[in-house]
Amino acid sequence: MSKAGCFNILGVCFDLIGYPSVMQQIFDWKEQELHKIITITNPHSVILCCNDEQMQKATNSAALTLPDGIGIILAAKILGYAHHGRVSGPDLMLKCCEKGIEKNYRHFFYGGAQGIAEKLAERLSDKYPGLQIAGTYSPPFRQLSEQEDAEIVDLINSASPDILWVGLGAPKQEKWMSGHVGRIKAAAMIGVGAAFDFHSGNIKRAPQWLQNCHLEWLHRLLANPMRMWQRYLVNGPIFLAKVIAQKVFHF
Repeated sequence: MSKAGCFNILGVCFDLIGYPSVMQQIFDWKEQELHKIITITNPHSVILCCNDEQMQKATNSAALTLPDGIGIILAAKILGYAHHGRVSGPDLMLKCCEKGIEKNYRHFFYGGAQGIAEKLAERLSDKYPGLQIAGTYSPPFRQLSEQEDAEIVDLINSASPDILWVGLGAPKQEKWMSGHVGRIKAAAMIGVGAAFDFHSGNIKRAPQWLQNCHLEWLHRLLANPMRMWQRYLVNGPIFLAKVIAQKVFHF
């Protein structure tokens, strides 16, 4: 565990803070001209960390690792950790866009299928007049050459973003951010996964009442069972069983 004062959930070091603290931290990084990573980590990603050392190192190297999903909050309760509720990528994106207008934040959207980042930027600009869009880029779904990667880094840095939103999906986005810390000059790189699809309109998000009932996972499962069944019906129970074992055996 690399961060002092963290909350250990199956070897992942969580920062159990709420939205106001996260946004204040981003503001402080910008003021201090720092360049940091935020991972937003759910039970599925924790299981990936258990099985992938590189993913675990990437997640734990983040300046903030935030609790996404009711499963993480349930784990915190089981382990006796104080918490401030879930922090979801889609909601953090909206809050930062809204608050960022008065602070003149510049946003860059990196990820998604072709056209998704552009649509995301367009819809957010409509929702938040005055939002500063530094740029968008959807990388190809293949391994990039060193030259291609260097060109992307130059593209992003030349746009001078304050926040780089990364929507590559786990574990790719965590590994990408970890490999580019120090090279990308944004105050914060934030991995937000499905936020690109939700806010671009590519995928319909669960209704608010389902989110309030902590059943957003069920909506995603029913909407795309072939893709989501292992995440929720296999990894979910494995995650909770491991958390209970951590509680009982104190590891």
